[in-house]
Formats: sequence, structure tokens, C-alpha cells
Amino acid sequence: MKQKYKEYLKLNKNILLGFLASIAISAMVAQIFSNQQSYVNATISLGVDYVVYFSTFGSLYYIDNKKKYLLETGQVDKAELRRDLIKVISSLGIGEVVYTACRWSLQYYLLTNSYQAYAASIVSQSISTVIYMITVNLSVKLMRLYKDGP
Repeated sequence: MKQKYKEYLKLNKNILLGFLASIAISAMVAQIFSNQQSYVNATISLGVDYVVYFSTFGSLYYIDNKKKYLLETGQVDKAELRRDLIKVISSLGIGEVVYTACRWSLQYYLLTNSYQAYAASIVSQSISTVIYMITVNLSVKLMRLYKDGP
């Protein structure tokens, strides 16, 4: 298998594991705050979602890529690291804008239509995650983060 496809698989694995962790925690938080107004519940659970997701994703991404930027001398290839970080952060940022709009509005809609708080959180996050994954993968491809060769 080509190296760039392995890189896409690692990126998507890290994204999905981050979302699995955040789905569970943010659903619990949404249920805890179920007595709050719908917009407050949606906002708090989205904030918890971000903290859990980025902590998990960042840790996994670091573990998978810590050796990628080492030179033979043992020093870090700072230019390559900086270039790739800009591409990753840009791709995730584009995805996050789309994700935030989808997740918050879906959860708010579901809460105002009598869904249980945990169910509204899980459903909105699941749908938004699919949209996020598509957006991030298209962004990574367009920015040519993973290219063949040196």
C-alpha cells in the first residue's frame, strides 16, 4: 500500500477515535445539563466535545507522527514539520467551522423537538462527524498534505 494511503488511514483513525471519546463524554454532559435551556445545553456539550476531541486527537496524532520529522542526525526537520502542521491545522480548521455549525444547530433543533439530551447530542454529533470527515479529507487532499515521494 502506498505511504500516502497509510497516512490517510492513520489520520482518519485518529479523528474517529477522538470522536468516539468525545461522543461518550459530551452525551453524558448533555444529559447532566438537560434541565438547562436548549441553547445552553448545546453550547456546553459542544465545548466539552472540543476539549475531549482535541486532547484525544492531538495525543494520537503526535504518537503516530513523532518519528516522521526526525532527521538522521536526530534533530527535528522544523521546516517540514511547520509546513505539515499548517496544512493539518488548516484542514481541521475548515472542518471545524462546518462541524460547529452543523452540530450546534442540529443539537439545538433536536432539543427543541423533545429529544432526550443524550440522544440529541449523539445524533447531532454523529451526523456532524460524517460531514466533518468528508470536509477534512477533501481539504487534506486539496492541500496535498500526503504526497508520494520525497
